[in-house]
Amino acid sequence: MTRVLIIDDDSELSAMVAEYLEAESLSVERVFDGNSGVQQALAGEHDVIILDVMLPKIDGFEVLRRIRSQSNVPVLMLTAKGDDIDRIVGLEIGADDYLPKPFNPRELLARLKAILRRTQTNSQHSSNIVLKLGSLTLHPALRTAFIDQQRLEVTSTEFNLLQSLVSKAGHIVSKEYLSETAMGRSLEKYDRSIDMHLSNLRKKLAQYNSAPTIVTVRGQGFQLTDSH
Repeated sequence: MTRVLIIDDDSELSAMVAEYLEAESLSVERVFDGNSGVQQALAGEHDVIILDVMLPKIDGFEVLRRIRSQSNVPVLMLTAKGDDIDRIVGLEIGADDYLPKPFNPRELLARLKAILRRTQTNSQHSSNIVLKLGSLTLHPALRTAFIDQQRLEVTSTEFNLLQSLVSKAGHIVSKEYLSETAMGRSLEKYDRSIDMHLSNLRKKLAQYNSAPTIVTVRGQGFQLTDSH
């Protein structure tokens, strides 16, 4: 059973969400402050986390920072409607996706399923399948990435992006394609999520001299190239 952790101080809203998700056969745990959220998130017992930005004790951004310092568990952030800054900051820190409040529970479920579809180990993947481009090696079944045998620490969505780009290495791929394959959903108008995830990924790859490069092809999309 898929295990969901909700970190939100709005007990009425989180109870409604929990009831809806449990009706869809998901197991839900709720906590109501940032400190408890970090503790439960790092216990390693959940498949995905729903995290509100506004929390008592420590806010959602600090909760996410502490989670990302030790775990790549998928995180969906709940942001204030129309607050682009919250969305950008959350994605920069390592959120996998965001959803503005107020939201339709059906949309929340769809986002969670999209995240889980791309992050949970696919039983159809053989453990011996390896994707390589130059010094970059991906193990899809284990969802791990390496540069010259050094572990590349990436979030679940960043791994999805890498996998999509490596699979199409040398070819230009559109933002629409990356949204479908890496985030499991259609690209929405004015959605900058892919751009933020790619920006984070570029910074991580840039720490290695031998790493492939993500090139932006203006008006067309992106291309992963190995010029070494």
